[in-house]
Amino acid sequence: MFNICLIGCGGMSNYGHGPACVKYAASHSDVELSACCDIIEEKAVQFRKDMGFLRSYTDIVEMLQAEKPSAVCLICPPELTCELSCRVLELGYPLIMEKPPGMTVEEIDRMIALADATGAATQVSFNRRYTPLIMKAKELVHTNLQPSQIQHIRYELSRTGRNDPDFTTTASHAIDTAMFLARSDYRSVRIHYQHFPELGPTTANMFLDCDFESGATGSVVLCPVCGVSCERAAVYGEHDVFTFSLQMRSDFEPLGSIRHFRDSKLVLDLKGPDVCDSDEDWIIRGFYHENASFFDDLRAGRRPVGDLRSSRQSVAIMQCLRERRPEYQSL
Repeated sequence: MFNICLIGCGGMSNYGHGPACVKYAASHSDVELSACCDIIEEKAVQFRKDMGFLRSYTDIVEMLQAEKPSAVCLICPPELTCELSCRVLELGYPLIMEKPPGMTVEEIDRMIALADATGAATQVSFNRRYTPLIMKAKELVHTNLQPSQIQHIRYELSRTGRNDPDFTTTASHAIDTAMFLARSDYRSVRIHYQHFPELGPTTANMFLDCDFESGATGSVVLCPVCGVSCERAAVYGEHDVFTFSLQMRSDFEPLGSIRHFRDSKLVLDLKGPDVCDSDEDWIIRGFYHENASFFDDLRAGRRPVGDLRSSRQSVAIMQCLRERRPEYQSL
């Protein structure tokens, strides 16, 4: 039996990860939703009832020692991810965690060291990697362009009214997805900030001018307080250009799109429903596929691709943004 335990029974679990686990268990007869855990007992009990987990706990270690899970899902605020992840990794259990995996390089390095020491498999839920639309876009790009043939990648992430104290944890999506599409690490990033102190002491647009190890250049634009919530990107080659926008809960291309141009001719035009056979938001936004990918890898004896080490650079650049540094240089 492949048994799953989930830690953190708040909004993200109820909205995305819980339904993903339910769907996966429903389609695999050897999978059991064994237990869930939250420090607030009422939340854990209600989540157990709503999602069909067998037992609920308020103590992580007690749950892990009792259940001995095949996989652990951790969904908690970013500032708690390192501490709670380390409790799981110290005991050697495979762990999938919400992004970002820690708030600093020091935190993710601590987590990597523990995973290496215990041999625990890990995966980070940078869910843009697992949205059907971006998965299809990546497939098309990589079918037509080798990493060395990609000239430039542009990624824009904008939101409305997001003057929260730390927008960088959301910005990490764009940082990670640009690297994911490039199939290359960053070599260097130069960063310009446009501050709006009247909207909040930390509110700012952030503009990243990037160089990748592959030779491609990149532009990542982050606007937390503008007139529309959207994410869109473009990948440029000598003859081929791919553009896409995510399916968002806004009026900006709500269905999402992928377009492929070759020598100024439109050769492919897809909408989100063309590449995703569901209208469930938690599937469209990648929650199901990221969890299913992790569970499938574990059941097949494979090491997950999107592990902690693959996410280290995204955390490092995110930390640069939070500390308002002017540049990032790969070591």
